[in-house]
Amino acid sequence: MWFQSGRRRDLCALLYEAGELRGQKLKTRLETQYDLRIDPKSFYGTLDALVSKGHLARRTEGIHDVYTLTERGEAGVESYYEWVTERVASDGTKPRGATEQTGGPERTTPPERSTR
Repeated sequence: MWFQSGRRRDLCALLYEAGELRGQKLKTRLETQYDLRIDPKSFYGTLDALVSKGHLARRTEGIHDVYTLTERGEAGVESYYEWVTERVASDGTKPRGATEQTGGPERTTPPERSTR
């Protein structure tokens, strides 16, 4: 698995969908998804870790940091999507014929992402 942190995966998924976001906008979207306030130090520490591991790129626009996924980050999101899709059917049940050892049906491709 490319990440063991749900927050890191979720941040990357939000950027996969959006293309790029300022740090504060990304934090707001994640807080909306989780329905809770995230400590800024913890949030930006997570972003720093994603940048240092090569999953995100950061650039500065004026006083704002803007984040985008790197190729490595995109590959991680797509890989995770495939892994989850293999295990969960669209109706929330295990696919017909799936077992604990074999997982689910053939892999599918992730949904189209927005253009940058």
